[in-house]
Amino acid sequence: MSQNRFSEALFSKAPLVGIIRNVALEDLKQILPIYREAGLTTVEITMNTAGATEMIRYAIENEGKGLNIGAGTVCTKDDLEAALEAGAQFIVTPVINKRVIKSCVKKNIPIFPGAFTPTEIYNAWTLGATMVKIYPATSLGPGYIKDLKAPMNQLKLLPTGGVGLENMSEFLEAGANGLGIGGQLFDKKLIEDKNWEGLKNHFRQFVQKLSF
Repeated sequence: MSQNRFSEALFSKAPLVGIIRNVALEDLKQILPIYREAGLTTVEITMNTAGATEMIRYAIENEGKGLNIGAGTVCTKDDLEAALEAGAQFIVTPVINKRVIKSCVKKNIPIFPGAFTPTEIYNAWTLGATMVKIYPATSLGPGYIKDLKAPMNQLKLLPTGGVGLENMSEFLEAGANGLGIGGQLFDKKLIEDKNWEGLKNHFRQFVQKLSF
């Protein structure tokens, strides 16, 4: 278990969780320093990525200064144990798993569980979620965040799925406390072409949108 803790200060500097899925370790080694240099601060490596635990370990050991490194797509207690053993500093789930949430709360590990309906979102929050991942946000749009926050302004929400450069600002203006972005952020073509300079410039566009 890593001694590095999730840094709230780092997250609030750039409230975006970059979702790394199906990326090779060799590419990850190139991506993480660029990600940090561009001004982004928080990344999750999904547990359904081949070699996820090895990647989390590498990221913590080599890029743990200046980056929050977490595990995503944590669906079971086994996933959780593997992620924490690798040193994950925070946990993201696509669904509500009470055992996973409660275990994180007990261990004082930030947990962002996925939920969709107002009842699910409120239940996740009352179980002790640090922030609730609104997933998938694609079909709901920024208006949904605003509607949720009206009666329940204490909720901290992280819309994920369908968030990109064209609508980031709208989600933040609607009251999102952060954004989860995967494929739109980690541009497949730029990574395949090993165009690291292009990728850094691409990341910077997201950073600019965060400071609207």
